[in-house]
Amino acid sequence: MKILVIDDDTAILKYLRAILKHNGFNVLTADSGQKAFELLSKNQDVTIVITDIIMPDQEGIEVIRKIKSKHPHMKIVAISGGRKMSPESYLQLAYAAGADATLKKPFGERELLNALHHL
Repeated sequence: MKILVIDDDTAILKYLRAILKHNGFNVLTADSGQKAFELLSKNQDVTIVITDIIMPDQEGIEVIRKIKSKHPHMKIVAISGGRKMSPESYLQLAYAAGADATLKKPFGERELLNALHHL
């Protein structure tokens, strides 16, 4: 199974990549929405996207909406630590935009794998 992880924080990208690869997933990473869409266009076999909500160039809510409009069956996990609003508020917006699951940062390996298992 191929997963695309989108986050502007390189430490989080490395952390998630390590967890996912250790658990047998094929992982692609992008540090922006624009790079994510480039990767998705070249990798038609991506089945799950994990995206941060707060990113500088393109908010995760917009990324979720665009992915769902082009790939309605793709599963999306939204992640957020919040900023101006609580993480729960951002994650509620992510559900409204089409996310299939959400995780509040910080989260651990077990929480991530559990979310993926229930998609």
